[in-house]
Amino acid sequence: MTRMTVSVVICAYTEDRWGDVLAAVASVRAQRLPAAATLLVVDHNPALLSRLSAHYAADADVIVLPNAGARGLSAGRNTGIAASRGEVVAFLDDDAVAEPDWLEHFADAYRDPRVMAVGGRTLPRWDAGHRPAWFPREFDWVVGCAYLGLPEGRAEVRNVLGGNASFRRAAFDAVGGFATGIGRDGDRRPLGCEETELCIRLRHALPDAVLLLENRAVIHHRVPAARQRFGYFRTRCYAEGLSKALVTRSVGARDGLASERRYTTRVLPAGALRGVRDALLGRRGGAGRAAAIVAGLATTAAGYAVGRLRSRGAASPFTVAPTAAACGPVPEPVAEAVREPVPEAGEVVA
Repeated sequence: MTRMTVSVVICAYTEDRWGDVLAAVASVRAQRLPAAATLLVVDHNPALLSRLSAHYAADADVIVLPNAGARGLSAGRNTGIAASRGEVVAFLDDDAVAEPDWLEHFADAYRDPRVMAVGGRTLPRWDAGHRPAWFPREFDWVVGCAYLGLPEGRAEVRNVLGGNASFRRAAFDAVGGFATGIGRDGDRRPLGCEETELCIRLRHALPDAVLLLENRAVIHHRVPAARQRFGYFRTRCYAEGLSKALVTRSVGARDGLASERRYTTRVLPAGALRGVRDALLGRRGGAGRAAAIVAGLATTAAGYAVGRLRSRGAASPFTVAPTAAACGPVPEPVAEAVREPVPEAGEVVA
């Protein structure tokens, strides 16, 4: 029998998600495999930092700390990694809740020592109570969720999706943390792909590394009304194209677009045809889904083209450093908490 210890990092940036953040932390506290620590990283928002620190002041299992790096999700995650403890670091979005067996399924997948990262399945929780009829499942990545076209069960993948993911600590020791200069930054244009870049960099450094998708590790991600509109859909697709351009510039188009080739040549055409078929059969939303797939693909391609043109001859926007160096010193109260003995985190059969 071996003990698998997992720290969970949740990055928050706005008081508008106060209830969501508390729900996310509560879902970690309810895990059947207890987390070694829950690191709640606040991204350059002193009011939110003060409020969360006061709320969890009496809770030794929840450590609230400021993002010690540049503003943005990547540096926030690096701050959490630097302050974490245990063999695995898991990441949960601040507007998502995990099912009680989430960490158990992650831990089980790490029984193979070759496994360096494990991602889970993220399901949308629509504020309206239902999916918009026009919104294609093939584009659920637009709202940070698992999309139609991902493999089923437990399968090897090129990269995990960052809002529901975990990494063995040895992965960060090998390649450093998340690259800054890419990824989300508060309410600015919703760029992404920071986890894609990290996973490709990890595979380059450790060719034998295994990265898995474990569909039983489920979280539920809130989708507010503002993200159910076509305007957000279009903006997010364009931003994804820009992000892919940055990634391919860093790691090359062969690796940077390996998964996207099958998605664009098989998954999306099949989805568009289903939408047309449903429209012809008089089924609600069929025409809208087909049109959204075509528009989403075209907008993403446009963003990619613009991103490639902008990056010609420019210096790389990425900054990658060993995690501790990238994050700066851990605040002393947090350092003291991390030095305490690791609590028992349940058992996993080896």
